[in-house]
Amino acid sequence: MNPAQFWFQSGGYRISRSLRFNSADSAYLNRTPASAGNRKTWTWSGWVKRSAFGAINSVFECRAATNDSQTFGIEFGRFATSENYIGIILHTYYLATTNAQFRDPSAWFHLVVALDTTQATSTNRFKLYINGVEQAFSSVTYPSQNADLGINQAASHNIGNSNGVYFNGYLTEVNFIDGQALTPSSFGETDTITGVWKPKKYAGTYGTNGFYLNFSDNSGTTSTTLGKDSSGNGNNWTPNNFSVTAGSGNDSMIDTPTPYADGGNGRGNYATWNPLKKNSGVSFPNGNLDFSGPGSAYPVFGNIAMTTGKWYWENLVNSNDGGDYPQFGVVDLSANENDSSNLGAFRAIAYRRSGVIRKEGTDILSGRPTFTNGDVISVAFDANTGKVWFAKNGTWVNGSSGSAGDPAAGTNEVGSVSTAIQGYVAGGGGYSSATFSINFGQRSFAYTPPSGFAALNTQNLPEPSIKKPSAYMDVKLYSGTNASQSITGLGFSPDLIWFKNRTGTAYHGLFDSVRGRAAGLSSNVTDAESTSSAGNDLVSFDANGFTLGPVQNWNSTNGSGNSIVAWCWDESATPGFDIVTYTGNASNAARSVAHSLGVAPKLMITKGREAQVTGTDNWLVWHGSFGAGDFLSLNTTSAKSTSSSYWGNTVPTSSNFYVGGTSSNVHNESSKNYVAYLWSEVANFSRFGSYVGNGSSDGPFLHCGFRPAFVIFKSSSSGYDWFMFDNRRDPENVVDLALFPNSSSAESGGSTYMFDFTANGIKIRNSQLNLNGNGNTYIFCAWAEAPFKYALAR
Repeated sequence: MNPAQFWFQSGGYRISRSLRFNSADSAYLNRTPASAGNRKTWTWSGWVKRSAFGAINSVFECRAATNDSQTFGIEFGRFATSENYIGIILHTYYLATTNAQFRDPSAWFHLVVALDTTQATSTNRFKLYINGVEQAFSSVTYPSQNADLGINQAASHNIGNSNGVYFNGYLTEVNFIDGQALTPSSFGETDTITGVWKPKKYAGTYGTNGFYLNFSDNSGTTSTTLGKDSSGNGNNWTPNNFSVTAGSGNDSMIDTPTPYADGGNGRGNYATWNPLKKNSGVSFPNGNLDFSGPGSAYPVFGNIAMTTGKWYWENLVNSNDGGDYPQFGVVDLSANENDSSNLGAFRAIAYRRSGVIRKEGTDILSGRPTFTNGDVISVAFDANTGKVWFAKNGTWVNGSSGSAGDPAAGTNEVGSVSTAIQGYVAGGGGYSSATFSINFGQRSFAYTPPSGFAALNTQNLPEPSIKKPSAYMDVKLYSGTNASQSITGLGFSPDLIWFKNRTGTAYHGLFDSVRGRAAGLSSNVTDAESTSSAGNDLVSFDANGFTLGPVQNWNSTNGSGNSIVAWCWDESATPGFDIVTYTGNASNAARSVAHSLGVAPKLMITKGREAQVTGTDNWLVWHGSFGAGDFLSLNTTSAKSTSSSYWGNTVPTSSNFYVGGTSSNVHNESSKNYVAYLWSEVANFSRFGSYVGNGSSDGPFLHCGFRPAFVIFKSSSSGYDWFMFDNRRDPENVVDLALFPNSSSAESGGSTYMFDFTANGIKIRNSQLNLNGNGNTYIFCAWAEAPFKYALAR
């Protein structure tokens, strides 16, 4: 058993199946207890994976009558301002609505609601937890002491239905404990290797009306099979409008929050279509596994990128337009979901209904078998080589060689795509009359995958080189004291600390272990390095944090009463970070400076350490999406500029970066000292990308391959501020508290700069010109909280 398997299994604990709920099917479970249980004290726990947004979704409810004491529920939406808040409801109003919004369809999360109205303190009478963390409420009305509420009376209870309002998504590991108000630690725990919350088996008692639903028996859709209570109480539930028949209508899935090898497709969090990256006319019914398209051929995207490995999936044609559509294939992450030009920007390969193989807008093969309703089109993709194969009803079509494709042998592919581009996801397109169902392996495949090709789920993803990102990059929050204090809790000794006072106007402060604890720089000004006397500002880099002294130069480090954030990095090749100091030589040619990353950096930030003789000593930034002479200034709002004088007009390599020229402008003035911070891209840990804004609150989705901990944004095409966001100042969605590298301003936000951090990336939810102006180009630099293989939604 490998470490990742052990991590998810809680010492061998496995969740084998989940149940898909689809509102269009009016799917739900119901049960009426023979007698009332404890209506004052109970706990509901379950693992949830959402699939649809834009409507109320009911999770658990008893609706017995019109009076509030007899109706109680847990649901997304209704009387809240958005359907993405979780609410605790009585019949006509909310008892509570969460601050956080939950609209990440890419992964599972753990939901616990505990009720105990016997508590003397009102705030202890019910609690709601996500992934082990107690949630705050934006509005709350606590019930009176010893009140009997609706759950646990001898009346109809529903899972996934509230008076005709149904749930869309997946549920598993549902525990109801009658008579006890428990904490999440009864159902889950934090993994010591990854730091991520994971399921564990509940080992306590259930009480009279308690039950445990794991949906593991899919031999039928009765109360003794799919609805079986596995607690030992026999409190079975009646399934309504579910199917376990093989095919696209099967609601019994092996999509679970505990990945493990099972001798077949593998259990784990499975790929689905990604509703966060789609044209507005496209819809994904049935748990994001079906496709219905608009009157044009927009690409669609899965939510797991295939950057390495060999992958297999299937598409069932439900209806077609009689011409080219639907079509199936692979599409690059950078493709535009709003491109309707016959998938000309598909950036990959598609098999069209008419028997044509199309690559990047050009037909490259024809005369392959046509397909129609009821046909299954299989796709095999080798992300290591870029090769693609297609099969119709289990028979591989002829490749470009004219012979039948053989994915297992790696021969006779229909074509290949560039592996230099950042990953591919499953793609397809169709007209309004074309619909299809995709199967990534969460239900049985119709045909056996070729040898060496796997189903697309987290179990089968490669092991990340960094399983716990906070061991290499982390964010610390603390209060300044204007007196000596040690800040602990980091999982490493930091080599770069970037400080900022959140509550007041103050310079940024950057200190690193190469220049030494006393040498500070500020990103928002061109000033030379300042030196702190002993015992002031940053006193030391410590084994698990840092020590501060009384303030001298930077209120951003330890000013009394200030709320301060410190972004911290460990310097080594493992997390892809290097600190280099060098002395300028005024060379007009491309002057090489060695680094130790071992691969080409994707982000470089350089700064002069002392007063310059000529020019303006801006902070210079080069990003992996730039050309050789392109640069931004970290201390200004200026758009990207291009000059052959910068970076020696040469892109960095695996061993060197370049400077050139004679002035401080290009950071190579004779005898002057400089510092360079260099980051390479490390899969599942860091991502340096770009995007084009759409000017909508339904903004672009930025695939990272991890849940972000810290992100920097800048418009490269326009003169707007730099922005910084992180998971400590905003531990829940929506993320909107911004700081600005080019400004001494205090933190700002409050529904202005709105993002969601998801388990696999960033969803932009603002239409601000400085972050999402229509047609503007932006860069982003992101570091991980958790690799997608392990990450949970929230």
